[in-house]
Amino acid sequence: MMNEILRLFPPSFQGRIEGLVGYRWPQLQEIRVRIHQKIEFIFDSSICWLDEPLPDKKEVIYILNQLSEYSLYRMEEELRNGFITIEGGHRVGIAGGIITADKKVKAIQPVSFFNIRIAKQKKGCADILMPYIYDGAYHHTMILGAPQSGKTTMVRDICRQIASETNTSRSKKVTIVDERSEIAASIRGVPQHDIGVRTDVLDACPKAEGMMMAIRTLSPDILIVDEIGTEKDVEAIIEASQAGVKVICTLHAGSIADLYRRLSIQKILQESIFERFLLLGQGRKIGKLIDAFDSEGKKISLKQRGGEVEVDWRAAFN
Repeated sequence: MMNEILRLFPPSFQGRIEGLVGYRWPQLQEIRVRIHQKIEFIFDSSICWLDEPLPDKKEVIYILNQLSEYSLYRMEEELRNGFITIEGGHRVGIAGGIITADKKVKAIQPVSFFNIRIAKQKKGCADILMPYIYDGAYHHTMILGAPQSGKTTMVRDICRQIASETNTSRSKKVTIVDERSEIAASIRGVPQHDIGVRTDVLDACPKAEGMMMAIRTLSPDILIVDEIGTEKDVEAIIEASQAGVKVICTLHAGSIADLYRRLSIQKILQESIFERFLLLGQGRKIGKLIDAFDSEGKKISLKQRGGEVEVDWRAAFN
């Protein structure tokens, strides 16, 4: 709800922001606050600005207090990681002066920038992907897309559909390793989104360690993780696949060619672990399926014919 976002701002800003966003709330993606600069609003297909008032140090402190509920010490770990998840599952990225110790980020101080990413649950958005992911059995699946192409929204709905107790034919036990608290958007351990009744969540847990924990202790049928990319992630995915657990994940890649250029994931590509690569669009095609590929990089096209799904194979690099 919009009130979850408005409360972050001083009262003198709230009316202006509400008037500017108005009926476009469903299309709002981000609000970017920069000290002494106009506030930027990014919608699905446009950008606009709040010319005044300009946020200064007082507004920055106000927003920080709202984010931390007046206890910055309690949010120390989140602040060190550069983001805080708030009620409703919205994630606020933070930037400013970086304080390091032993080549690691110790704190962000002073804070001068906020990126408020609006969380949206779109139930049913993954319907078009499910025939590729499940055709009598689940496939290891990687959702590809550029930043802000809808990957997290899509994988959240995939999780909901798989872990729904009413979907008896496909219902499975799912574990989400939610390193950045974006998929389930848990607040004090409670998911803010509908992720299905058969889902367990390891919140704010590093992906590689979380996948191993899940395999050892939660016996998932399916593991879901967001934005893989490190060699540790790759090793954990290999371990999961060898343990008989299916993995559904996302990866930043604007094309299938971008995927094959990612050096850190070459091992899982060489071992053909993933059976489906589903590419999402950008811009006006956010959240739309652009292409689907098999483990060999060949395009897959599913066509409905006589109530059955026909698979049409084409070369990926025509």
